[in-house]
Amino acid sequence: MSEDAHRWLEQYPELGTGPISTEPYISSQWYEREKEKIFRKTWLCVGRADEIPKAGDYKVKKLAAADTSVILIRGKDGQIRAFHNACAHRGNTVVTETDEETFGGGKAAIVTCRFHGWVYDAEGRLKQVPSEKRFYDCFSKADNGLAPVHCDSWEGFIFVNVAAEPETSLLDYLGDYARHFAGYPFEALDYGFTYRTYLDCNWKVAHDAFAEAYHVDTIHAGSFPNVFSTGLQNVKLMGPHRSCAVCLTLGAKPTPIAAIANGLARASLVSRSAETMLPPSINPDKRGDFAFELSVLFPNTLIHVSEGIWFTHQFWPMAHNRTLWEGRYYVKAPKTCSERWATEHAMTLQRNAWLEDTATMEDTQRAMQSRAKLFQHLQDDEILIRHGAVIVDRFVNA
Repeated sequence: MSEDAHRWLEQYPELGTGPISTEPYISSQWYEREKEKIFRKTWLCVGRADEIPKAGDYKVKKLAAADTSVILIRGKDGQIRAFHNACAHRGNTVVTETDEETFGGGKAAIVTCRFHGWVYDAEGRLKQVPSEKRFYDCFSKADNGLAPVHCDSWEGFIFVNVAAEPETSLLDYLGDYARHFAGYPFEALDYGFTYRTYLDCNWKVAHDAFAEAYHVDTIHAGSFPNVFSTGLQNVKLMGPHRSCAVCLTLGAKPTPIAAIANGLARASLVSRSAETMLPPSINPDKRGDFAFELSVLFPNTLIHVSEGIWFTHQFWPMAHNRTLWEGRYYVKAPKTCSERWATEHAMTLQRNAWLEDTATMEDTQRAMQSRAKLFQHLQDDEILIRHGAVIVDRFVNA
């Protein structure tokens, strides 16, 4: 056994070494407490500002774990505001949702309830009520605007908090996490791919499958054979959030096609590259085998950054045993046909790897639900999963 086999235990002994209970992954009662204590109280990342670039553009995001959906709308003043998607008249959704995310907009910067035609502006004010004179003296448009949701942004990411009064500001909530990634040029890498699917598993089962590299040699033997090291580096715990480095296996030879693609565009994680855009807190010791930073933004968002690449995973709870997974991958827009081909090749490999990851999740859930085994035994490099379990328990039992 190497001398650093328990290095993360030595660095973070407060997390303990014992097995982790499977009950939070399979209990509907526990899930209801997570909804109350986590998803209705913490800041949730719900999109990017560049998704609604013009005045009047809006996005509606369903938040099943908070029992609501939220309208994000950019006003004529350029500010993005958030509101519950609920009409003040009889509670119908103002914007009819066509999917988990619904987009729209117009120069007038208004939204109109299709049920009875009540009109609201981008600041949430009720502007027009058909047959208004038939309402009684107790009714006032000024008192019946859209219900606001706390909204803020960081590095182009939009966050909402559905609590009546958040316990902290967004920047205080992010804390060291915000400083760790400050300055990374997310907005400059805007050529993206998005995948989503529903999985019959708990949101933490899905989350945990992406929060370690122990599985790389087995699950990704087909897509990324002998490419990534299974040991994490530079693990950093930041309140409820966490981050680490995933590294390459130096000397591994790519396939002939991958080698050509890697030489044409920086769109794949499997090749070494210079570091011109990474903040100094990422790969601080300038490891030559650094591949990408893997981070968890509590509760349900993973943000990964590398030179010329960033991508996210989000795990939206739908029930105690059902999750919406959304994966997004961003690089620089290709300028030539060869760069486009190389980018498509890289994304195909990444898609295949994500399919390999998601293929384990429903099996994990079914096995856990059998209660044949009541605990998970984690090794030292599954530190992010252990930290996540501790943080979830801390919030739920607060």
